[in-house]
Amino acid sequence: MEFYELHPVTPQLRYIHKAVEVLKKGGVIIYPTDTVYGIGCDIYNHEALERIYEIKHETGTKLYSFICPDLKDISKYAKVSDYAYKIMKKLLPGPYTFVLPAAKEVPKKLWTKRKTVGIRIPDHKVALMLAKELGNPIVSTSVTNRKGEILYDPEEIRLIFNTKVDLMLSTGALEGEPSSIIDLSQEEPEIIRVGAGDVSMFV
Repeated sequence: MEFYELHPVTPQLRYIHKAVEVLKKGGVIIYPTDTVYGIGCDIYNHEALERIYEIKHETGTKLYSFICPDLKDISKYAKVSDYAYKIMKKLLPGPYTFVLPAAKEVPKKLWTKRKTVGIRIPDHKVALMLAKELGNPIVSTSVTNRKGEILYDPEEIRLIFNTKVDLMLSTGALEGEPSSIIDLSQEEPEIIRVGAGDVSMFV
C-alpha cells in the first residue's frame, strides 16, 4: 500500500493526483472525510466495488454511499425534489448522508431494494478534491476492523489494511462519528441514523 500524509487544509496536489490515478486504474483507496476514514473506489468500477465488499466482509446487499464534489451534477445520480434540494443546499457540505431515489446513471449495485442511493458531500478538502479530480463519485464506507469497530488512528489502519488496499491518504487521527443518515426519498424526511451533524430540524 502506498501511504501519504497530507495537510488537512491545504492538501498536496501531487498526492491527490496519485490517489486519482489509482482510482482510475480500478484501485481501492482509504481517505479522510469530515467524519471518519473512508474506504472507496470509483462508483463505476464493478471489480473494485467487489473488492471493497470482500475487504469489509460484507455482502452485496449492504448499502454504500458515495461522495460527490458538489450539488451541481447531483441530478445525474439521484432524483432530487425541490424540498430535498433546499435541505441539502442548507446542510452541505457537511457530515450527512442523504438517501434519494436513484437515477439510472448509478450502477444498480449501489441501489437499495427501494431503488434509492446514499449521497455524501463531506466538508473535507481531500474527499472533495478526489471526487472532483476523478470526475466520478467515490464509494464511501467507514474503515472498520473485523468486529465492525471504526478505526480512527492512521497507523492502526495502515497496519491492518497494508496488503488489502492500494493507497492511503492520511491527515492524522480522526475522532468523529459516522455521518447522520437522512432519507429524503419520500414526502417527509426520515432519520435513519443519528451520527455527526445536527438532526434537530428533522425531529
